[in-house]
Amino acid sequence: MSYVFTHATLLDGTRDMQPQENMTVAVDDNGRISAVGPAASTVGPAGAQEVDLKGAYLMPGLVNLHVHLCGDGKPTSAGAAGDLIEKVVANPVGRWYLHRTLRKHAQQQLASGVTTVRSVGDPGFADVWVRDAINAGKYQGPRLVTSGVGVTVPGGHGAGLFAHIAETPDQAREIVRDCFAHKCDLVKLFITGGVFDAEKEGEPGVLRMSPEIAAAAVDEAHKLGMHTAAHIESTEGVRVGLEAGVDTIEHGGVLDDELLALFRENGVGRKSSLTCTVSPALPFIKLPPEMTHSTEVQVVNGRIVFDGIVSAAKQALEQGIPVGLGTDSACPYVTQYDMWRELVYFERIVGASRQLALHAATLGNASIIGLGDETGSIEVGKSADMIVLDANPLDDLEALRNVRRVMVRGKFADGLHVKHLPELDRELDKFLPRM
Repeated sequence: MSYVFTHATLLDGTRDMQPQENMTVAVDDNGRISAVGPAASTVGPAGAQEVDLKGAYLMPGLVNLHVHLCGDGKPTSAGAAGDLIEKVVANPVGRWYLHRTLRKHAQQQLASGVTTVRSVGDPGFADVWVRDAINAGKYQGPRLVTSGVGVTVPGGHGAGLFAHIAETPDQAREIVRDCFAHKCDLVKLFITGGVFDAEKEGEPGVLRMSPEIAAAAVDEAHKLGMHTAAHIESTEGVRVGLEAGVDTIEHGGVLDDELLALFRENGVGRKSSLTCTVSPALPFIKLPPEMTHSTEVQVVNGRIVFDGIVSAAKQALEQGIPVGLGTDSACPYVTQYDMWRELVYFERIVGASRQLALHAATLGNASIIGLGDETGSIEVGKSADMIVLDANPLDDLEALRNVRRVMVRGKFADGLHVKHLPELDRELDKFLPRM
C-alpha cells in the first residue's frame, strides 16, 4: 500500500534539522519515500492512502546502536542470568522460548519508535533467527543488525552469557568464522571487564583480552567483510581496541590526545566511532545496591564507568569524532522501550544539543553502521522508517516518550504496543535529569 502524509511538521534527521511546517511526504508501495516537499507542490502516488497529520511532527525512526534482546531490564545477578541462559540454549523448548523472547523484545523496541536495532551479543545466535524471521515477513519488527555470539576470553565479560571463549588468536578467528557462517552482520568483542565481573574496587574496566587476540578477531572479521564493535570500559581498553582496528568502541573511558588521534585513524587505518551508553551506568549510582542486585564494590565501579562514559562522549564530541547512542537494553533498569531516555541523558548529562541528540539517534547512528543511505532520515529513495509525535522534540526530548504512530519499511506497526514495567519506570523517573 502507498501512503501520503499531509500537513506534517517535518524533522528530517539531518544535522541542522529545523521544523518544516505543512509538508507532504509520500511513500510508494515498495515502502520507499517517493516525494518530500511543501504541501502546495508535492503530491503522492495515485490511489495513495492519505494520512493527515494536522501539524503533528514526522521524523525518522530512532536507531539504537547497543541492545541485548535477551532481557527486559528487570534486575538479576549475572550468575543467575548465566545459569538460566545455559539451560535455555541446551534444549529445543528452551531455544523456542529464547526466540520468542527476543522477538517480543525487538517488537517492544519498534513499538517505542526504534525502527533499527543493532544487537551486540545475544545467546545461541537467537538474534539472527529473529532478524531472518522479520525479514521473511513472519513477524513485524525493526530492522535488525546482529552480532550473534561475541568473542571473549576466560573470565571475560559476557562469558557464559552471550560470548564464546577464545584462549588464543587462532581460536578468536575460529569464533569469528562461526559468526560469519551463522550470517551475523558484525562481530562483537569483549575486551575489558565490566561492572558486574570486576573483582576489585576501582577496576571495572580491567583489560581481559590480549592485544593479540583482539587484533586477530578484528582482522578475521574485516577479511570477511564484517564490522566490529567492542565492549570497553577503561582508557587501557580503548587503546587496545583502537590499535586492533575496532570500528565502534562501546561505552568508553577517559581519552587522551593519542587515543583521540587513533579514533581518526586506528591501527588498521580506519576511522572508529564511540557509542555512548549512559543508560546502564546511571542506575548503579542512583539506586540502592539491593535494587540493582549489585555489591558495594560494584556501586563504586559503576560510578567509575559512568564518569568514563560521559567523559569519553564529551571529549569525542569536542574533537568531531562520531558519537552514536545506544541503551544497552537488558541491563538492570534498562528496558527495551527507553531509547528516549538515552537522548535525554545525551543532552542533559553529556551536554549535546537537542538537535545533535536527534541527529545522532537517527541519521548519525545509521551512518555509523553503514546504513546511512538506507535509513535515518526522511529523504527520497530511503526506506520509510518514520515516527509521528504530537510534540516537538526540539523543545523537549521527552516528547519521544509518547510516539503516536510508527512506520517501518513503509508499513505501520499499529498492532504493536509498549508494555511498560511500571516498577522500573517509577524508579527511572525519579532520577531523570531535569531541564
